[in-house]
Amino acid sequence: MRALLALALLLPAASAQPSADPADVSTIDGIIAAYYEVVSGPAGQPRDWARDSTLHHPAALILIPGTGADGETTLQATDLAGFHAQSNSLVEAGFFEHEIARRTERHGAVAHVWSTYAWRQTEDGPVGGQGVNSIQLAHDGSRWWIVSWMFDGRADAPPVPEPYLPE
Repeated sequence: MRALLALALLLPAASAQPSADPADVSTIDGIIAAYYEVVSGPAGQPRDWARDSTLHHPAALILIPGTGADGETTLQATDLAGFHAQSNSLVEAGFFEHEIARRTERHGAVAHVWSTYAWRQTEDGPVGGQGVNSIQLAHDGSRWWIVSWMFDGRADAPPVPEPYLPE
């Protein structure tokens, strides 16, 4: 019930959002493909943060785990603009992230996507690592929105568990 109330409060604000490409937001497959495309690119190439903004609800939340000085897990919360500002190092180094497996759970207008990814510094280079993006989506009756996401990108994060690896 609380989730439905929160969804109802968030979705009307979406009308102020710039228009998205319908191919990006009409299906879960489309929005997840676009999610990976906007963050990927060679060194020196600016990322398409404007397109990324059309995928995310204006009130979207991003949580990124870290490791504190005492080894405890910390959480950094930010909005999409904060994530974009922190992610400019991706442009300097080159970064290509692509989905290698997915588990989707959906109930009505709400979907949770567990998206396993591999990343590289060059498009065809060696895999630099793997992880799992936890992406929460909402459908407002006409399109999908990314409302939140997180991943455990810490250097000491555990390996991807078998249920999330490709079959």
